[in-house]
Amino acid sequence: MTDQNPPAQPTFDPNAPHQVQPHLRRVRTFPMPVQGPDGKQQVLLGLADAQQISSKVVATHPAVQHLLPLMDGSRTVDQIVGEVGRGLTIEALHSLVAQLDDAALIQGPAFEALESGMRAEFDASDTLPPATTAQFADALVMQKVGKEATDEQKKDLGPGLMREVFDQWMGQALEKVDNPAFDELPRAIVVPGNEYARSWINYAAAWGRLRVSDRPDRVIVLGTNHFGSATGVCGCDKSYETPLGTCELDSEFKRALDAKLGADGAERLYAERFDHEREHSIELQIPWIQHVLGAGEDGSFVPVFSALVHDPARNSGASYDEQGLGMEEFVDALRGAIDEVGGTTLIVASADLSHVGPAFGDQQALTGEEPEAVEARNAVAKQDQELLKLLVEGKVDDLVSSLAWQQNPTRWSSTGALVAAAKAASPGRGQVLNYAASMDQQGTAMLTNAAAAFFA
Repeated sequence: MTDQNPPAQPTFDPNAPHQVQPHLRRVRTFPMPVQGPDGKQQVLLGLADAQQISSKVVATHPAVQHLLPLMDGSRTVDQIVGEVGRGLTIEALHSLVAQLDDAALIQGPAFEALESGMRAEFDASDTLPPATTAQFADALVMQKVGKEATDEQKKDLGPGLMREVFDQWMGQALEKVDNPAFDELPRAIVVPGNEYARSWINYAAAWGRLRVSDRPDRVIVLGTNHFGSATGVCGCDKSYETPLGTCELDSEFKRALDAKLGADGAERLYAERFDHEREHSIELQIPWIQHVLGAGEDGSFVPVFSALVHDPARNSGASYDEQGLGMEEFVDALRGAIDEVGGTTLIVASADLSHVGPAFGDQQALTGEEPEAVEARNAVAKQDQELLKLLVEGKVDDLVSSLAWQQNPTRWSSTGALVAAAKAASPGRGQVLNYAASMDQQGTAMLTNAAAAFFA
């Protein structure tokens, strides 16, 4: 049965300046298979918000890909049609712009209202609610009791199932290794920063070795800004909630760090704090902190402080526009604050390495045992190992220079978190604990990651 009252399509408003002269926001494009009116499958171009502020998706013709760079706010729709030609009609462009505006994918009142609401909601609470970790726990419950699991069942069963899975993963990852436990608390560890199912072995390889270590007084988590607007280091002034409970913000450490940065530096650190609203790389470490390090005598978990670190290979460590907080300024303040507050601090680099394959624009397929595919996979692993060697040997400036000179050919995505953690942990000795790669079922994307540790 078809819907007798389909939703009305958005219409172009010739009196709206932001539609007449559209300025496209950062969008993510992807192939979107759909079934056509004739029953045959066709592939459209999907457009989604790269910052994940809007949840709406626009499906359009693949040829629109060539129009997107022209929607930079400098041209009117009439100018775009005149520049493109080749059969593009003003009616078709009007329809596209109206859809983009409805999805808040162009600058204008719709996006401004959405962004304003998100920021108000972010500032209204001292704690970031669970997102990715809640989805993971909910999925575990549905696997156990079925897709009809109630919210109450998810709340009651999710935490226990999450702990069980973590224990299973740590047991499997460390079952046959020579050094299944650290003799001392590391200064820093490197763990993956993406979904558990893809990278569980390296989460477990690092966190599992901490089960017998002394409990630190605080954990500082450094992640990657995948979706946000910050051009430099982006700090978070929130506590974190997961299905296992809440890790409070280490307010004492934050005050010390802010003092080391000074008023201007601290303002730059938190200016784009809203970037943490949609970011997963920090949140994914919090349940491991809670489960592995446990709660203290008062029932509270280890307090945390987190920051997202930009890519130092892009502008020699300075922020991309030289207006945000730079790498060296942050690391100097970080080390000074750690010394000032005393006690023990564990730094966690939530980091992923290479992103390769056709999904990222590479021509070479990576699946199968054809010589070309094997050679491509081996080349990625070789480069990763060479860069990881520089990291654990403390030659992080050489690592950054290498990535900058080669223009980051395998798309290391978390260089900032890795370099900041290594510099903050220096001087010390590092070691790679494990290295792994994972590929999607279609063989279009291969991601690599590692577990590593730095000691005094």
